[in-house]
Amino acid sequence: MGVLQLSPHTLYSIHGGKSLDPFLLSSTFSPRPFFSLKPNTASPASTGSITRSLAFFNPDIFSSRLYLVKGAPGMQFSARSSPASVESVTENSMEDKSEETPVSGDSLRRRFLEFYASRGHKVIPSASLVPDDPTVLLTIAGMLQFKPVFLGKVGVPAEHIKRMGEEDNFWTSGITGPCGPCSELYYDFHPERGYLDVDLGDDTRFIEFYNLVFMQYNKLDDGSLEPLKQKNIDTGLGLERLARILQKVPNNYETDLIYPIIEKASELANVSYALADDHIKMHLKIIGDHMRAVVFLISDGVMPSNIGRGYVVRRLIRRAVRTGRLLGIKGDGKGNLDGAFLPTIAEKAIELSTHIDSDLKARSSRILEELQREELRFVQTLERGEKLLDEMLADALSSGHKSDSLPCLSGKDVFLLYDTYGFPVEITAEVAEERGVNLDMVGFNIEMEKQRRQSQAAHNVIKLAVEDGDLSKNISDTEFLGYDTLSSRSVIESLLVNGKPVIQVDEGSEVEVLLNKTPFYAESGGQIGDHGLLYITGGEHKPRAVVEIKDVQKSLGSIFIHKGIIKEGALEVGQEVEAAVDPKLRQQAKVHHTATHLLQSALKKVIGQETSQAGSLVAFDRLRFDFNFHRPLLDTELEEIEGLINAWIGDATVLQTKVLPLADAKNAGAIAMFGEKYGEQVRVVEVPGVSMELCGGTHVSNTSEIRAFKIISEQGIASGIRRIEAVAGEAFIEYMNARDSQMKHLCSTLKVKAEEVTTRVKNLMEELRFARNEASALRAKAAIYKASIIASKALSVGTSKSIRVLVECMDDVDGDSLKNAAEYLIDALEDPAAVVLGSCPDEGKVSLVAAFSPGVVNLGVQAGKFIGPIAKLCGGGGGGRPNFAQAGGRKPENLSIALEKAQVDLLSVLTEKAS
Repeated sequence: MGVLQLSPHTLYSIHGGKSLDPFLLSSTFSPRPFFSLKPNTASPASTGSITRSLAFFNPDIFSSRLYLVKGAPGMQFSARSSPASVESVTENSMEDKSEETPVSGDSLRRRFLEFYASRGHKVIPSASLVPDDPTVLLTIAGMLQFKPVFLGKVGVPAEHIKRMGEEDNFWTSGITGPCGPCSELYYDFHPERGYLDVDLGDDTRFIEFYNLVFMQYNKLDDGSLEPLKQKNIDTGLGLERLARILQKVPNNYETDLIYPIIEKASELANVSYALADDHIKMHLKIIGDHMRAVVFLISDGVMPSNIGRGYVVRRLIRRAVRTGRLLGIKGDGKGNLDGAFLPTIAEKAIELSTHIDSDLKARSSRILEELQREELRFVQTLERGEKLLDEMLADALSSGHKSDSLPCLSGKDVFLLYDTYGFPVEITAEVAEERGVNLDMVGFNIEMEKQRRQSQAAHNVIKLAVEDGDLSKNISDTEFLGYDTLSSRSVIESLLVNGKPVIQVDEGSEVEVLLNKTPFYAESGGQIGDHGLLYITGGEHKPRAVVEIKDVQKSLGSIFIHKGIIKEGALEVGQEVEAAVDPKLRQQAKVHHTATHLLQSALKKVIGQETSQAGSLVAFDRLRFDFNFHRPLLDTELEEIEGLINAWIGDATVLQTKVLPLADAKNAGAIAMFGEKYGEQVRVVEVPGVSMELCGGTHVSNTSEIRAFKIISEQGIASGIRRIEAVAGEAFIEYMNARDSQMKHLCSTLKVKAEEVTTRVKNLMEELRFARNEASALRAKAAIYKASIIASKALSVGTSKSIRVLVECMDDVDGDSLKNAAEYLIDALEDPAAVVLGSCPDEGKVSLVAAFSPGVVNLGVQAGKFIGPIAKLCGGGGGGRPNFAQAGGRKPENLSIALEKAQVDLLSVLTEKAS
């Protein structure tokens, strides 16, 4: 295939020789009609003709869409009208009709031409009866004049076509999947330069604005191509790029699709975009681009977080925030200097896009609230991280200067900023680049991998790839019978021990069993796998083999892996077994799964329809439900949620389950479960009037089987993600019995009635608080007494004015008392004075404090900067104000060394400053 180059002159011909009119940039393109009606001057015998535009979409299906059409002599852009307009034309046409007067031929011709012209087709003059075609004597059909078009002889000049190879003109949807050759259309801003050896990568001259993919292949794992069952043409036009061409602006950002957002950012930054240099313009473009993306992402339910899509949103927001700060934006532009500025800019982005996404306006308050929270939260992180990063970069630059090498920030430091202070690596990289410092990303990745290994939870990933090959190629999918029965006669298809296929497994061995059919539910959709037994009966109904199944997982596809241990006898491939699910545990899974559906519906009713599922666990003893929300739920909200669910349980509603085409299920309003993949046919579980979800899990038949529902916890697990844990059914009764037992024990211990427990605990807490205050006051007095003893150890520094310096260890004094001692000493020694104290209040813990008087601070020596390197020697860190700072560490064995260094450094720097 090739790419088509269009010059300004080419677009001129596309519009039928008229001047370029910009499209009306709205949800529906409605350009001016590009047709003209002309009388036939070629031959009085001709009735006229019309060219029918060849659309890529069926006009009976798609309305109000922009598409590219081909006609003669050139191409044109056309927007077909809505189906309603067809009816109106027909009605108008009928007005000319009467019973007395027959419809005239001229009227028929006119109505025919007007009908198609009103739908964006081009009417051209009639052809002469004497054709410019040596193959025919006379014009015998209306299509004859278009014969050169069909043969490819009225068309694009050869020099405007550049043929390229697979690397440039073959499109794939991924490593595998639908693909095919493509043609790209480029606009040429400088046709005067000629077309010899043109470089389409030169974005100062060319811009690709249209692409056609002839989707005809399916790419397989081995890279081979097979014909696609449903071949098609995938066509896409870049709206911003076409707007740039027709609006005659230098880049996509300056079209009316994005520029108003940039203008709002310019207003807040108090700069003129037109007069700004390229650096400032780049910052403003970043904000305009990122804000539009973030608005749509949050509207679609993607909340800022540290994983997946949420991390993309958080990264975009944080980059926009920092960019705004670099531009000098302060406050929200509405008088609040401590307010967030992103919501103000987002309002403009929402205003521009409301007409193409009606949900934006309805969700605008949530979008703006989320942006405000995320910006203000990040500003705090940014300020903490920027201070530490500045120190790290200064150290890196100093080290690089001393060693005459390229300055580089260590991977450990980058990871510390990311892990401890929440400072994004991308922003660290941007700031470092501005200062001329590289990042040790290899070291950072090593630190990240260490953390992953330490914190990664176990994942049940089942692969049937074994030493002798891929077993899944020889095993068909398992037939699941568990919706209708809890037992079945099944055949052992394969046995695995430690991932290796075996023929027989003996008693006492752990084994993975693959059956041809099973009543066991395999873990999916948040619901854990069933437990139960596989057994083979011998003579006189005595068991010959018993396997206890403790987990069931799915491999790629739908092969069920039954994991268990052989309690009696032995198993062999090919044997028939009785598979029996534990009915009590299955019932508890069903209860919790249906309760999860009720919980999601209740959440939407109480806190808003925009909340959505972000994960779930359906276990035998509890359920867990993660959802998007920006704050903790109030006690009253939790009570309302519980009340709704228990009311639905009491309604004893019969559940309805059916299998539908995916499109029909979605049109009916069914909610998709988080993280699930669906085929063409889906299972829909409905609690009529309450909930409808796509779900392959097991459920109760009637809500009354749930018996009761209780929330046991609600907490945040990530930014914008909350988690509810709850119990229902038998687990609810066990939970309430345990709570009752605990309350009885507490009443016995406190020697009060249940209704008096709260008051008694409050009184005890008050007594404890008073005792702690007394103990703290005594410790402070003891610390000050110790300080008065060591005050005489202060050293004098300087010639013109003596500076008192005291660095001492105060044994096991706690942090607060250490602070009191330092404050006492700085007053007792009088200005100028510098005090550094250390202690080991607990095992594996170091406390440090530095107090400098005004006279020392005025010499340029600051406590906050001084204490950090000292704390590092003790395996920690810290900082504070110029006159007072605190720090901590985890290596008490290094405290004496750290204090020695503190004394040496203080004496050295103060001697130099005071001389």
